[in-house]
Amino acid sequence: MSFSHPSSDANDRLVIALGDPAGIGMEVTLKALADPRLPDGLNTLVVGCRKTLEQTYSRLKAQQCSLLIDPSDLDIDDLPVHEAITPGAPSPESGASSFRWLSHAVSRVKEEHTLALVTAPIAKHAWHAAGHDYPGQTERLAELDGARQASMLFTAVSPNHSWRLNTLLATTHIPLQQVPSALSPDLVLRKLDVLSEFCLRFNPQPRLLVAGLNPHAGEQGRLGSEETNWLIPALQQWQENHPHIHLSGPLPPDTCWLSAAKAWQLGSQPESPDGILALYHDQGLIPVKLMAFDEAVNTTLGLSFLRTSPDHGTGFDIAGQGIARSTSMVAAIRAAWALSRA
Repeated sequence: MSFSHPSSDANDRLVIALGDPAGIGMEVTLKALADPRLPDGLNTLVVGCRKTLEQTYSRLKAQQCSLLIDPSDLDIDDLPVHEAITPGAPSPESGASSFRWLSHAVSRVKEEHTLALVTAPIAKHAWHAAGHDYPGQTERLAELDGARQASMLFTAVSPNHSWRLNTLLATTHIPLQQVPSALSPDLVLRKLDVLSEFCLRFNPQPRLLVAGLNPHAGEQGRLGSEETNWLIPALQQWQENHPHIHLSGPLPPDTCWLSAAKAWQLGSQPESPDGILALYHDQGLIPVKLMAFDEAVNTTLGLSFLRTSPDHGTGFDIAGQGIARSTSMVAAIRAAWALSRA
C-alpha cells in the first residue's frame, strides 16, 4: 500500500479526528495509516495536535514499533493542546482537545464534502471535566449536523469470509434503569427503518432480528410486559409495511445472536441475519465484541455524512506503551472508504 498525499479535490479523502491525546488514538492512527491492508490511493486529513502526534511517533520508534507512518507525510490540521499531556492520564485538557478536534473535523467534512469522518476514541468523563456534558461522540455529531437523531450501528466483516455482522442499538449511552422508559414503538420503528436501509445495501431482501427487552423476551408477560404490551404489535405493524423484508422478533436476548455467531465462523447460512436490532447498549455490544472485537466498526447513521470509529475505547491503561493493536482502526478506515464510495 502506497500512501498518497491529499489531492486538491477534498471530496476524495477521509478526515480523521485523533481522539483523546492521553489515550491510544494517536498510536493506532499512526499504525493504521501505515498498514498494507488500506486501499491504494487513500487520502486523509488528520485533525489534532501536530506536536503531540510527532512526540507519539518518536516514542513509538524508540519502542521498536516498525509499522508507522511519519507525521511529516500527513496533511494535518494543527490544533495544539494548551497544556502538557501525559499518556494514560486523562485530564480536562485532554477532554477539551478531543472535543475541539472532533468539532473541527466535522466542520471540515461538511464544508469540503469529504468522503467520511473517522474518529479515534474519546473519554466521556474527560469531556465532562472540560465542561462538555455529552453522552458520547454520537450525540455531539448529531448536534453539529443538525440531525434529529443519529443511530449507532456496529458492522464487521468476518476475517474468514465475506459475511458481514450488523448490529444497531435502539438506545445508546444511558443508564440501564432508563432503558424501558426511553424505548417506545416510534423509536423501534425508526430504528428498523435505519437498519433495513443499511442492510439493503448488501441484500435486496434482508433478514432482520429484534432482541427482546426482558429475559426470554418476557415469556408471554411472566418476566416483563413490554414485549406483549407494545413491542410485538410494533414489529407486526412494521412487517406489514415492509413485506419484502423478513423480520423476526422479539427473540430471547440470550439466543438472538446465535445464528450470527454461526455465520461469523462458517459463512452465510439460510438463517443468517443481515441485521440485528439490540434494545440497549450492552445487549448488543457484548455479542459483537465477543465475536468481532478487532474487526467491529462503530458506524454512525442518520447524519449527512458517514462516520466510523473503532469499537474500543481510549485504552488509558496501555497508552504510551506501544502495544495497542490498530486492527479496529484499520477496519474503521477501510469501512469508511468502502461504505462512502458504495
